[in-house]
Amino acid sequence: MTYQLPQADSLAYFKSLVKVEQSFPLLEAAACLAHVEDDAADVQTVLEEVDHLVHLLSRRLRADMDTLERIRVVNHFFFEECRFTGNVNHYDDPHNSFMANVIKTRRGIPVSLAVIWLELAQSAQLDAHGVNFPGHFLVKVNLPHPRGAKLVVDPFTGQVLAREDLLVRLATWMPGFEVDVHSAAADHALSQCLGDARPRDILVRMLRNLEEIYRRRESPDCLKAVEDRQALLRERLNS
Repeated sequence: MTYQLPQADSLAYFKSLVKVEQSFPLLEAAACLAHVEDDAADVQTVLEEVDHLVHLLSRRLRADMDTLERIRVVNHFFFEECRFTGNVNHYDDPHNSFMANVIKTRRGIPVSLAVIWLELAQSAQLDAHGVNFPGHFLVKVNLPHPRGAKLVVDPFTGQVLAREDLLVRLATWMPGFEVDVHSAAADHALSQCLGDARPRDILVRMLRNLEEIYRRRESPDCLKAVEDRQALLRERLNS
């Protein structure tokens, strides 16, 4: 993978990444979020470390593996070998959103863990995407058959989520929603909640998490840095 090197101005660097809608460098832009606390945070090392993980994963894959086999290899590598998992004890630590810290500690929140999982899954030639599920970010792989089938994974725990699991989770965020796995309403609700999250959507969610944390902590400088980046994303969305 080839990435830009950081510019002196961290906000200008972030802007240079998010100004293009296509071929959005999600990992690089996500790594830049550490600049809200530290202008000198090292982005290049994050990219190199993920490249190394991609290389290690590639040695576990074979050309004749089908989609489900590739998913199993990616999940085993990510959750069992590398031991990435959710930071249950310090969920509200802003460092859970900083990719260098996630890679170092192997701990994060769903959306930051998803960024790394997606890099690995896509390197394994999987049609993998983030999912902006209510309350908890997920990842999915679109399967070649049957048409429209997908496999959904919780990047926080490594659990592969069945349809029933997704409906139960959805019910906790939709008052009055009844879990009926065979209903047309369930089909519609899931189709609405399991759409592809674009890289821009993922960054919006990461920044919203940081915004909430810095508001609670009354950290005005960090909050301002987050808001500056949110404004850049809104600027692109409205252009």
